[in-house]
Amino acid sequence: MNTEVLRAFVLIAEHGQFQHAADELGITQQAVSKRIAALEHLLGVPLFTRSRHGTALTVDGQAFLPHARTALLAVQAAIQSVRPAGRALRVDVLGRRLASADLVIDFHTRHPDVEIDVIGLSTAQEAVDALLGGSIDATFRYIHDPAALPAAIAHERVYDEPLDLLVGPRHPLAKSPGIRLSDLTDHRIWVPGIVAGSEWGGYYAAMAEEFGLHIDPTGPNFGIEHLMDTITDSATLSTFVGTRTRIVWPTRHDLRRIPVSHPTPVYPWSLARHTINRHPDLVKLRDYLLNLPTPAFRPDSWTPPHARRDQGQARPLL
Repeated sequence: MNTEVLRAFVLIAEHGQFQHAADELGITQQAVSKRIAALEHLLGVPLFTRSRHGTALTVDGQAFLPHARTALLAVQAAIQSVRPAGRALRVDVLGRRLASADLVIDFHTRHPDVEIDVIGLSTAQEAVDALLGGSIDATFRYIHDPAALPAAIAHERVYDEPLDLLVGPRHPLAKSPGIRLSDLTDHRIWVPGIVAGSEWGGYYAAMAEEFGLHIDPTGPNFGIEHLMDTITDSATLSTFVGTRTRIVWPTRHDLRRIPVSHPTPVYPWSLARHTINRHPDLVKLRDYLLNLPTPAFRPDSWTPPHARRDQGQARPLL
């Protein structure tokens, strides 16, 4: 049953005139009459009585009216449920302590009217599948293999985040005001829970290969609190954290965040989205990120080889 036929029926029932319904629908009165005739033929009963005083519902028309209204409301609700403007913007930030989450918080501060659902998916493949399936509108990721992305997924590099070295008070580097990346070749850098094939796994693998670092991914990932506890108690372990990673530790931990330079490793965040997604707030988020101040690239920064090739299109927000 055509919903436009139902709309015509309800409008005539409400206005009592075919012409009023035609005016609201933007069609001729003849077209309205044809729709009602088709509906009456389908149902096998007359729905209106017509006289020089106007149009009135028959008994069958009165019985049919509430159901027609319900059907139209159900169709409207179904359409609104999948229209982007009718729901919150769904953004995957990978982790709620990471720079990606901070960027979304900054955006929401500037646009408090935008309703946002923040999601944390574990891997890039999950995020891509969610973009393709429409369960998220955007994801913040390090795109370590752009050629592997489906053609329907667009991405833009929006943020380059420097990494610090995190060490405990007994670590040999604990009192260093800053270190060179090459100074870490003899130290064990613990990054537990690296998932094989993940974007951060590819990032650290490229770093280890280029600088001869010992990046240890062993052991289960029990979360940032367990990582900080272990680093605090160790005289040999260290780890990397982004400068905008939000971590707070107890005073007794006495952890140290040490800037790394010559070169400074930076994590290249990109915003990925489906090319046909028309959520109006996704446009706002993208415009916000791409229009933030963008200082010149640090000459001493390091990213994996492919990210250096993409550097001309990057958007560092340091």
